[in-house]
Amino acid sequence: MEQFYFTVGPAQIHPKVLEYSSQFYNEGLGSVSHRSEAFRNMYKEADRELRLLLNVPDDFAILFLSSASEIFERLLLNCVHTHSFHAINGSFAHKFYKFSLALGKKAVAQEFPLGTGFTADALKVPADAELICLTHNETSTGVSIPENTIAEVHQRHPNALLAVDIVSSAPNVRLDFTQLDMAFFSVQKAFGLPSGLGVWFIRQSAVEKVQHLAKTQMVGAQNTLDALIKNYKNFETPSTPNIYNIYLLGKIAGEYNRYGVEKLRAETKEKATMLYDFLEQSVHFKAFVQDPQYRSETVIVVDCLHHSPTDVISKLKSMGLTVSSGYASLKDRQIRVANFPVVTKEKIQELIDSLGRF
Repeated sequence: MEQFYFTVGPAQIHPKVLEYSSQFYNEGLGSVSHRSEAFRNMYKEADRELRLLLNVPDDFAILFLSSASEIFERLLLNCVHTHSFHAINGSFAHKFYKFSLALGKKAVAQEFPLGTGFTADALKVPADAELICLTHNETSTGVSIPENTIAEVHQRHPNALLAVDIVSSAPNVRLDFTQLDMAFFSVQKAFGLPSGLGVWFIRQSAVEKVQHLAKTQMVGAQNTLDALIKNYKNFETPSTPNIYNIYLLGKIAGEYNRYGVEKLRAETKEKATMLYDFLEQSVHFKAFVQDPQYRSETVIVVDCLHHSPTDVISKLKSMGLTVSSGYASLKDRQIRVANFPVVTKEKIQELIDSLGRF
């Protein structure tokens, strides 16, 4: 049976990907050099459409790497001499913290109970923190931090750089880029693309602030921040990138812009409300995140009260609907549902009707 994927990443492929893939290969773009004008035009298009879509200021560079996980590493290597601070509200925020420890940094973590959010004044950021790492939308738990909290953290700690993981919330998130230094996502979630591309936004003043680190510590050998920035000025990359996905990203971001990002956001909110309303009334399922102000609109995490998640996933799959399992320690009690732009209101209703049969 053909499946529709409510999975949180890789997710359901955007319906326009096949058309744009054909264009890419028919125009011979799979064989062009990353030093060619053809590639520079692809990069420029993706850069232009992303800036419009997310309201990214001109003083930010937009860099391409292989994944958000690689960005964890590059960011920590190039932007932290000694101390990073991590607000942990789930497994992916914890992964960011573990990367810092693995790279020999003196990372400090402040953990919050799974399924809960936090306010800016709850964070105990050490005075010597060079970098504050926040996860806006935690894919493992479905906890989303209000955008004004991110801005307040930046205002309270102006001497530290602020990096924000928006992996499962872009482009739904309304980030104020004037109130942060870095943000990043990967394309296999809400952009509905094949995996293999991470996008890193970084403010020029942040680049200048950390340039001295390359003189005193190991910051990498190939995709260093210095190399990425130097190549970005020509809309190139230090090494051959995922040209196919950069091309597709520009096209799909353009589709979202033509459709209207505010319309996308309104529809995402409406679909999320449908799911959460169902979970409030269900006797078999409930939302894991109890406080509505911290509930993600793009990743809805569901507690299975009377059925094993394995059985729920299997039965839904028999109906042509594939959802994600819970993550890590929550795997045995939860399922996760992606509410990305390619998921229509009709599909959300179909999922609700299917869950209602349990």
